[in-house]
Amino acid sequence: MSNPQPWSYAGHPVYAVTAAPAQPEGPAILLVHGFGASTDHWRHNIPVLAERHEVHAIDLLGFGRSAKPAELSYGGALWRDQLCAYVAEQIGRPTVLVGNSLGGFAALAAGAALAEQSAGVVLLNAAGPFSDEKAPPKGWGAIARQTIGGALLKSPVLQRLLFENLRRPATIRRTLNQVYIDKTNVDDALVEAIRLPSLDPGAFGVFRTVFDIPQGQPLDELFAELRSPLLLLWGIRDPWINAVGRRSVFQRHAPEGTKEVVLEAGHCPHDEVPEQVNAALLDWLAGLPGLPRAVAEPQAGGPGPAVALDRTGA
Repeated sequence: MSNPQPWSYAGHPVYAVTAAPAQPEGPAILLVHGFGASTDHWRHNIPVLAERHEVHAIDLLGFGRSAKPAELSYGGALWRDQLCAYVAEQIGRPTVLVGNSLGGFAALAAGAALAEQSAGVVLLNAAGPFSDEKAPPKGWGAIARQTIGGALLKSPVLQRLLFENLRRPATIRRTLNQVYIDKTNVDDALVEAIRLPSLDPGAFGVFRTVFDIPQGQPLDELFAELRSPLLLLWGIRDPWINAVGRRSVFQRHAPEGTKEVVLEAGHCPHDEVPEQVNAALLDWLAGLPGLPRAVAEPQAGGPGPAVALDRTGA
């Protein structure tokens, strides 16, 4: 069972949980949720991973049970620094950072910044731009669409209407059903885990900052700075991103030696097909340099072997 761990960052309460066996193997693991989610989204992963490893999961500031102060500048830099501080203060040893979606970007940024304290990074359908995606729109039509659309989304009235609709249980369930290919784990517990934090007094203020969050350092620059092993776990049928196309871009920029596992799942494979994600993670963790190789027999329907990439893709 995971236990809450009281901690604060920059004077703000942060919610985190931890679980571990009596004698943990290898590096610690830090799990980082995506936008609108929380530590609860790792419900099917923590118990399994914690049978071997010291496991931590954290709510990023602005999400879950963590504080949602209005004065913070939300974005990649804040969450990177929050994760780095947690590793230094609460874990104190090399850590593998595992992140989904927005949490993937934060995990990669922290993994690059932590240097030797990063034992590895695992990205599950990670968000974030590449350098060539940060270029301004070309042509009057593209500029007008971006300007007009941005202006509409910055309207406080429209933002409030959008926020109220997005936190309705029916909307949350409908959105989850769109991004999970297998809907089995789209249950009441998951809907409530997303809805309850949206009732916090600061939740709307955090939501409004979404439209002003800076894109952060490009992924290709972070890949170039990363010095620890990298695993890419893809829910290849993700309807929110062109996962096949995005995978090919990642392959062009990922460091040599990067491993890759492709799963028949949507945007949140860790919760949709947790058995497959857990098996892939444990296999990869057991193969990290300097760690004993002790891998369980593959499960039926589990992921295929990880594929090593070179800079031209595989």
